[in-house]
Amino acid sequence: MSVCVVGSLNLDLVSRVSTLPRPGETVLASAVTRHVGGKGANQAVAAALAGVPTRLIGGIGRDDDGAWLLAYLAKAGVDTSAVVVDPTSSTGQAFITIDERSENTIVVAGGANTAWRGPGDMAAAVGDPHVLLAQLELDLSVVASALAACRPNTVRIVNAAPATPKAGPVLAACDLLIVNETELGVYAGGPANLLGGASLAEFEAAARRLLAGSTRSAIVTLGGAGVLVIDADGATHIGPHSVTAVDTVGAGDCFCGFMAAGLAQGRPLLDAARQANVAAALAVTRPGAAEAMPTLAEVAAAMAAGVSAAPTIAAETR
Repeated sequence: MSVCVVGSLNLDLVSRVSTLPRPGETVLASAVTRHVGGKGANQAVAAALAGVPTRLIGGIGRDDDGAWLLAYLAKAGVDTSAVVVDPTSSTGQAFITIDERSENTIVVAGGANTAWRGPGDMAAAVGDPHVLLAQLELDLSVVASALAACRPNTVRIVNAAPATPKAGPVLAACDLLIVNETELGVYAGGPANLLGGASLAEFEAAARRLLAGSTRSAIVTLGGAGVLVIDADGATHIGPHSVTAVDTVGAGDCFCGFMAAGLAQGRPLLDAARQANVAAALAVTRPGAAEAMPTLAEVAAAMAAGVSAAPTIAAETR
């Protein structure tokens, strides 16, 4: 079993404030810290901590930030042999502001992530993993190349974030599509917010428009309302868990990484989604993105203890 992640690597600079600044407003930060980030790095760390051998394909600059990221990833057990060092670009950076309610704003400077056009031999870099996981913080041609390089037995997951209008061909090439509420709205005109009054049926209908009658599956992450899993057999709502959120940055990446690992371990789709949902709930109780990812043992212990479920919007529909 193995996972290959194709994605971005960033240095996250996180500022803590009492309230997020409005346009034209200056606010004072109580602290500024640096963290491992980028959706690719975050998801690779999550998959590795979930107990599955994980390789990351991506690009960094030839600078101290890139060296620091590689050292952290190696310590987390991620194979970085396919991470390319670009001497002409800086390592990507994300500037994150988090308020007292754990809401956040993020500005990303892609650097090497956007300049890089993939390894010279994508097929050799990808190899023969059980699962390939990609996102859209890289040039779409790189993501398309990675998906095309997969062998027939590889499960191809695309976390279609950030929402990119020209991503249609990439979305059509995956086996499992993972989006949040906002991204689903961009791609399929779905409702914006489940907690704001939209129904699960509306989200399912939007997801099925995006799947366009194919045999592929989709997962819509609903933040504090859990996740919705849609496949050929129907739709299942997996409810949220009652935790005290400290930092929600990277929760979706935690879900995706554990989802990929679960499928690589041979778990059925719904079982993998339930495990990933618990992992994401644990991740938001800790600061940072990659640093907040739980281990498989921590997730297993939480599931065995029966993580306290918050009031769910709907019971499982299947």
